[in-house]
Formats: sequence, C-alpha cells, structure tokens
Amino acid sequence: MNEGATLAERLQGVRDGVADASREASRDVSTITTIVVTKFHAASLVRELHALGVHDFGESRHQEAQPKVAELSDLDATWHFVGQLQSKKGRQVASYIDVLHSMDRDSLADALVGSTLDVFLQVNLTDDPGRGGVAPHDVLRLAERVLSIDGLRLRGLMAVAPVGVEPRAAFAGVHALSDGLRVLAPTASDLSMGMSGDYRDAILEGATHLRIGTAITGIRPTAG
Repeated sequence: MNEGATLAERLQGVRDGVADASREASRDVSTITTIVVTKFHAASLVRELHALGVHDFGESRHQEAQPKVAELSDLDATWHFVGQLQSKKGRQVASYIDVLHSMDRDSLADALVGSTLDVFLQVNLTDDPGRGGVAPHDVLRLAERVLSIDGLRLRGLMAVAPVGVEPRAAFAGVHALSDGLRVLAPTASDLSMGMSGDYRDAILEGATHLRIGTAITGIRPTAG
C-alpha cells in the first residue's frame, strides 16, 4: 500500500488489480463485488468513497455500525456485516444491514427468524474451534438450517485464509465446498473471500465478493 496515495488513487489501484486478476482468470470483472471495509473510519470517509462510485460497504462492530449506517441513510448503499456476531445482537444488526457474511451457528440462525437478510456461511479453515466459522464438515447441516428459515437468503460461503497457509490453496478448498453446497442449494453460488493482501488469489479461485479495507482506506484509526 502506498501510504502517500490519495483515497481515489488507492481505490483505483485496487480496481485495476481486480480487473487484472479477472482477466487472468478469464472472468467478467462485473461479476465481482468489491466491499470496502470501513470499520473504525468516520462516516465522512464513506461519503468520499460513495462519491467515487463505491456502493458496497463492510462493517464488523455493531456498536459502531448502527449509528454510522443511520447517519448515512441518505446514500444508495449496500451494507455488509463482515465480523463475528453475537446471537443476542442478531436481530438488531439485521435491522440495518443487507448482507451478513458471518453466519456460523444454529443459535445465530434462530435469532434471525423474522428477519429478511442475505447470508453467507462462514467456514473456519483452521483447527481452532474458537475462531469464527463453521467446520467444513458441518457446512451442509448449517445450510439446511438457514434454508429452513423464511426471510434468510443463502448466498454462499465466506472464508478468511489462515495465517501460514498459501491463500490460493485455502480458497481452492472453499471453492470445492461450494460445489457441494450447490447440490443442496443451487443458487448459493457466491464466494466471499479475499482481502487486501490476497484478493488476486481469491479471484483466481472464483471469489464473487472481496472484503478490502486498508488497501483502499489506508491505515485504520485506533478503535474507540
């Protein structure tokens, strides 16, 4: 990341990188959504990004996201919640976001009964059960639970490449899981994977949604 670059220059740099990777993968760049993760950043930055043509924004902390989304209610924007979510806060978050990328357990699915929301199942690619995400062997069972709840639209899978693992290999594993999921839910074909440092690998393995923060927004302010 060029810290001396302007917001517009950083955004254009990522757009160019996405376009290059799309060509390398023989994919149409229009099938890839870049979500700009704006957690810890002021609403004013979101407005700047919106003026530059960004419409998809990602947040990960309810206490920060709720007032920010309310302040920006005049914008034509799609809001994605990309962080871990406590079940007890599920209904509150669902009231102001459009897409949840971190569905990972039955209790969260049950908490969203009555909500209208697009959801991705987050897959845990590590051996640490304490990390967010459902175990790969449990993806189809959780998918069935989500599919049974009116109002929840299952979009596909979300994952974060683990530290110390070659990102493309990790993303290839998620792509393989997606093939199995689409047997159960043919329309759940989206893949939310790829961040600032590994979005090229994600695109090469079929990512449809990228979650990019610092490569576009710059170094985040300290959390309040």
